[in-house]
Amino acid sequence: MLLSIEKLEVRYGAICALQGVSLQIERGEIVTLIGSNGAGKTTLLRTISGLLQPVAGSIVWGPGESSHGGAELGLLAPHEIVQLGISHVPEGRQIFATLSVRENLLLGAYQRGSHQEIAQDMDRCYSLFPVLRERQGQRSGTLSGGEQQMLAIGRALMARPKLLLLDEPSLGLAPLIVRKIFEIIREINANGTTIFLVEQNAHMALSVAHRGYVLQTGRVIMSDHASNLLQDPEVKKAYLGG
Repeated sequence: MLLSIEKLEVRYGAICALQGVSLQIERGEIVTLIGSNGAGKTTLLRTISGLLQPVAGSIVWGPGESSHGGAELGLLAPHEIVQLGISHVPEGRQIFATLSVRENLLLGAYQRGSHQEIAQDMDRCYSLFPVLRERQGQRSGTLSGGEQQMLAIGRALMARPKLLLLDEPSLGLAPLIVRKIFEIIREINANGTTIFLVEQNAHMALSVAHRGYVLQTGRVIMSDHASNLLQDPEVKKAYLGG
């Protein structure tokens, strides 16, 4: 087990955003979390990343994954969670608009020491996203929305994550670009990175995922193989337009 979440509860003041959430992610999977706006999907990713603190429950990094295997993530700072091998691509991308593409990518590797490995990973990012190589000296704020999303994913990959958290990677993008982003998600996973995907486009998310969870008002109400969820009448009705 790469990541195990048990009975997680997160609050914003008196509001309970996550209630008893339990899920597991195995090494090598793409696991997707679908649900309507306000269900708590982004809250869950932010809690895994250490940006929010749970009031109950546990988030355990897999034993054997590092010298800190078996670590309770709720007790760690965000930079320590990145060091374990978890990278987060937030909703809205949040790139540094005034910095160049190359500078943004280098920021993803800020905790790493090997210049040779950083250079190798920079080449890997440019292979995944050839447009970023063409734009490497360009200010990131001048990129298109799709290019900014590619940059955000590339920046996260520069940390060499074992687990990549993706929050709404298709948000605001044209259908052609969405298909390209999901092709790249498949490729990243095929190259060995486990992915936890939060996505409003439920059909695309379930099409690339191995397993899925459905979150409703802070609770997991369903989990299954992604192919089964795609065919489930309730999922179709609520999230797939019929």
